[in-house]
Amino acid sequence: MKSPAESARVPFRLGRMPTLILVRHGRSTANTSGVLAGWTPGVALDERGAAQAAALPGRLAELPISEVVVSPLQRCQETVRPLLEARPELRPHTEERIGEAHYGDWSGRKLAELTDEPLMQVVQAHPSAAEFPGGESMRAMQARAVDAVREWNARVERDHGADAVYLMCSHGDIIKSLVADALGLHLDLFQRISVEPCSITAIRYTRLRPFLVRLGDTGNLASLAPREESSDANAPVGGDAGAP
Repeated sequence: MKSPAESARVPFRLGRMPTLILVRHGRSTANTSGVLAGWTPGVALDERGAAQAAALPGRLAELPISEVVVSPLQRCQETVRPLLEARPELRPHTEERIGEAHYGDWSGRKLAELTDEPLMQVVQAHPSAAEFPGGESMRAMQARAVDAVREWNARVERDHGADAVYLMCSHGDIIKSLVADALGLHLDLFQRISVEPCSITAIRYTRLRPFLVRLGDTGNLASLAPREESSDANAPVGGDAGAP
């Protein structure tokens, strides 16, 4: 006969929820020109970014993706296009809450010149206190993205079951903030996380806790090689351009 404690245990499988595949958009023209794009219209994938997007269907070939959720920004829409062409049964859902941070007056400016802004030190060391002039706070950015994931988890589970896999294509700071949330890290630590263009991050959700099962996976170790510009200890706001 089972003890009361044993009877109260819920099998782990009953705690399963959907697995989220987070894809950062491919390398963009803003990445290579060193510009903080934000919501600036017309920022497309560059040649390398288009090649990264073209390789995405092959990288995801073994995954039974049930839904594709995409930031409304052009570089994300272009990143998922080859995947949608390879899987015509999928219909994309545009989700504004996983769009890039609203950098306000910083949008469209060179990252090199923003380094001297006093706010940049706050963005690097105390992002939970950072609010972009004319834009949003980093707290608000994380909160809307987390809310979107929670709602999509419930929707995907309802429509496709607890073992479903779905994909979101978003941006560097958004993905980093979602990883921090999944790991129970304070937002002030999220600048320690790095995700390259077109990298894959996977979070498996359960009732009790999320599990980070992939982080910034590109299938390519070239980005681990030393770079001439890697002496700067600042985290790249908006995400870097990846390996040269």
